[in-house]
Amino acid sequence: MVTLTVEEVHAVVAAVTDPEIPVLSIADLGILRDVRVADGVAVIVITPTYSGCPAMAEIRGAIEARLEDLGVPGRVETQLAPAWTTDDMTPEARRLLTEVGIAPPDEEVVCPKCGTYQTRMSSFFGATACQALMVCASCGEPFNHFKALKP
Repeated sequence: MVTLTVEEVHAVVAAVTDPEIPVLSIADLGILRDVRVADGVAVIVITPTYSGCPAMAEIRGAIEARLEDLGVPGRVETQLAPAWTTDDMTPEARRLLTEVGIAPPDEEVVCPKCGTYQTRMSSFFGATACQALMVCASCGEPFNHFKALKP
């Protein structure tokens, strides 16, 4: 059995990406809540972005695969409270979303293509359930907006 520190395990599992928005890690997204190692067993705690998030099973599987690759026995626990909000996203997550053309979850939606605030919602549902489809009135480009979810 391999014994690793909390920091070593955290670094490996924090790099797991969101299958719906693979530019974001689970750490940047803010769903990685805790990593503990006791008696050689790693316990990874995650919180879903919302209760029916279809990506959670895949994220759990990716974490379990990383632990297996490390040779570390472990388990993944789901924590529902406190609930996840978009405030849990890191500034890096917001930057990465903009970089790939998805407006981050801000009060005012800025077009990630041209930077204008002249945007309108085209559909409440975008590429994933946590995104809305927007259109920029200035450049005319459609884009996704990560919906804000506040406490």
